[in-house]
Amino acid sequence: TETNMNTSNPYDGDRRAGTVGLPLPGIELKVCDAAGHPVREGEIGVIEVRGPNVFKGYWQMPEKTREELRGNGFFITGDLGQIDADGYVSIVGRGKDLIITGGFNVYPKEIEMALDARPGVLESAVIGVPHPDFGEAVVAVVVPEKGAKLDPDALRQGIAAELAAFKRPKHIAIVTDLPRNTMGKVQKNLLRDSYAPLFRG
Repeated sequence: TETNMNTSNPYDGDRRAGTVGLPLPGIELKVCDAAGHPVREGEIGVIEVRGPNVFKGYWQMPEKTREELRGNGFFITGDLGQIDADGYVSIVGRGKDLIITGGFNVYPKEIEMALDARPGVLESAVIGVPHPDFGEAVVAVVVPEKGAKLDPDALRQGIAAELAAFKRPKHIAIVTDLPRNTMGKVQKNLLRDSYAPLFRG
């Protein structure tokens, strides 16, 4: 583990739903572009943290350490997020899960939240797969609640009003479960591999 708890909603003051709160005392947190330059307030970028709870590097892995730990001590978490005017931090997803379709950035979490709110949906995972025209296409893999019958077209229509056209899944697959690792995290890399041929001619 490279780091541990970095933010928390405060005991005193506002607890804001949808955020992970404020940086803890002694923790520096910033949202940056790929080059490590801080982005403007409210913009989405990569979260970087520095503090006494951040590791010093990977054991006998200097190249990996250089890739993820800057010389100034900031660790590149790989999480995409934003900071509002009051300093509250929101996480929108993992950098490796970002989908770029037709030149637009799509954050899977937003689509997953819309799908998960639909009746009969237990959970979902949204991925990007290769597309000849758009670079990547948005694909949703959805698990129904026990006994529920889900129709992909009905799901697509149900979330249409909440999402811009480029964010709407071009394909929705209904499955019995999602692949998980031993920690219980959804293995989106396996889903991307499984659905990669979807739009190939």
